[in-house]
Amino acid sequence: MRLPRSLRARLGLSLGLVLTILWLLAAMVTAVIVRSEIDEVFDSALRETAERILPLAVRDIVGREEEGVTQRLAPIRAHDEYFTYLVRDAEGRILLQSHAADPAAFPPWNGPGFRQTAIHRLYSDAALQGTIRITVAEPLAHRASVAREIQMGLGLPLLIVLPVSLAAIILAVRFSLAPLRRFRRRLETRGARDLSEVPAGDLPTEIGPLAATLNSLLTRLRDAFEAERSFAANAAHELRTPLAGAIAQAQRLRSETRDPAVDARAAEIEATLKRLTRLSERLMQLARAEGGRLRMDQSTDLRSVARVVVDDLCRATAPGRITLTLPDRAVMSDLDPDAFAIVCRNLVENALRHGAKTAPVGVTLTKEGRLIVANDGPVLPRDTLDRLTTRFERANSNADGSGLGLAIVAAIADRIGSSVVLKSPRPGASSGFQASLSLPTDVPDTV
Repeated sequence: MRLPRSLRARLGLSLGLVLTILWLLAAMVTAVIVRSEIDEVFDSALRETAERILPLAVRDIVGREEEGVTQRLAPIRAHDEYFTYLVRDAEGRILLQSHAADPAAFPPWNGPGFRQTAIHRLYSDAALQGTIRITVAEPLAHRASVAREIQMGLGLPLLIVLPVSLAAIILAVRFSLAPLRRFRRRLETRGARDLSEVPAGDLPTEIGPLAATLNSLLTRLRDAFEAERSFAANAAHELRTPLAGAIAQAQRLRSETRDPAVDARAAEIEATLKRLTRLSERLMQLARAEGGRLRMDQSTDLRSVARVVVDDLCRATAPGRITLTLPDRAVMSDLDPDAFAIVCRNLVENALRHGAKTAPVGVTLTKEGRLIVANDGPVLPRDTLDRLTTRFERANSNADGSGLGLAIVAAIADRIGSSVVLKSPRPGASSGFQASLSLPTDVPDTV
């Protein structure tokens, strides 16, 4: 037999089986004890009957005028006679018998005391120096019938008591495991980034150590992640100054040299240092996305943040390269403006870098808080789209970029309970690429 996987089902089943077995054993032991007591009571009744009838029979027989005559007592009214008797003399002649007595059921005299045949329990006694003898018989079926009735009286309540007991056990187990269910719900409601300790003060002492071990594991994981994020952020921050100095030195070298080979080598060094600078900035943004606070206590208008980001990027690109579409009314959100700026900048830079160089990049913020960035370009296969939010993954390995832009956007979207939707081609077109995500706003989504 395979036990159920549920602890509640196991406890209910095991306790129910134990209770049923104990009830049945108790009923059987009680039945045996009761049967023994019944035998004692009926044996006592047999003896009492013989001792009561024998003096009366002696008086009746001694006062008779004729000796050796059998007298059968007639019943006063019809009834079931469980005790029957015979009064006999020393020669075995029947002197007196009850109306339902069957002489064939009475064995020959064998002295006073109890005897038992296949169908009767008998008690014999004698008076007048053994000349008048009485034997009282009781059918064994009568005793068995009484024992069965008592056993039924003991067993039938079990049909009611056992289901009620099982229901009570199930309710008790459910009530006892309620703290464990609450603990499980607290774990289920945790997000992937929430590694804080789970309250476990109401758990039973048997489960408490397990919860303490789990909380200890969460603490160690949180510390490890914090150390990783801190290292990435600190390393990226510390690299900014020496990288800026190295870029300045490369630019100075280019301005001072007249050798084309040296100028080309310095230009290559400058480009590499700038890529390293962008990578360090992306690492800082990734650390910010994974560890910083993304929801604020007050709301701001996301339109103003989008304008600042797009205006800044437009200064480094050709005129008309980016088109911004904003709703007429404010888009209020408690999302950290810096986090939204990181999302918007990464999506637009990704579109500028990997899209068609002559086609504009469309940036749209809807009144419901959905940010959409679309660009023209070749269609990307589905498996490539699925990998683009992975760190250091690029659709074109030859293209410039760190491979962290969409990973940072996906990390922020996951932290705010949203997701990045990537489509290629763009909706309503046969080419291009579109990235979108829903941002938390103070106005419910009506789309």
